[in-house]
Amino acid sequence: MAVEDTKERLIDAAGTVLRTQGYGRSSARTIAKEAGVNSALVFYHFGGVDPLLFAALDRSSAERMAVLSDAVTGCRTLEDLVEAGTRVYRHDIDAGHLTLFSELVAAAVAKPELRDEIKVRAEPWIAFVEETLERVIGGTPLARLTPPRDLANAAITFYLGVNLFTVLDSDRSRTESVFAMARRLAPRARLLTRRLPARLGAKRRALG
Repeated sequence: MAVEDTKERLIDAAGTVLRTQGYGRSSARTIAKEAGVNSALVFYHFGGVDPLLFAALDRSSAERMAVLSDAVTGCRTLEDLVEAGTRVYRHDIDAGHLTLFSELVAAAVAKPELRDEIKVRAEPWIAFVEETLERVIGGTPLARLTPPRDLANAAITFYLGVNLFTVLDSDRSRTESVFAMARRLAPRARLLTRRLPARLGAKRRALG
């Protein structure tokens, strides 16, 4: 078996085991069995179980980023972003992406050495959300009240909380109700997302 094929099979298997059995049972032996290879190859190719699990997370993140990028490309309003966020959330749940991330975040509570790796992987998401919000609401009163960076941090924090809460929300009714509330509130924020004429905006900034 080619080296790349073996690594791909191990990454696939690591993602499957982490999603279905959790971090606590994601051992080299369990992952290797799922991949149909010798457990020593986990250490040979990745140096250990945790680096392999992060490789699985990286693959998952790349897939998620592609979906998210496509979902927000045409967004022009806050309502558009809420709809896109709802679709991405449902996709992430169905594909098991949220489970991968949530399992590693939960593991980091007891294993501090995992935290820096998670922080590094969270930053591109925060940056992406910030850039998207800047594109949609930049220059509006809402952006002055709640800067896109702060909103991005809040969005990621909320999303992680929703991910963990799905463990208790098997039918998704509670989390879906939160997105439904956001869809109801977004249209009411239209006045705050209207860009001011250049002269008026400059005048208000000078007065403020």
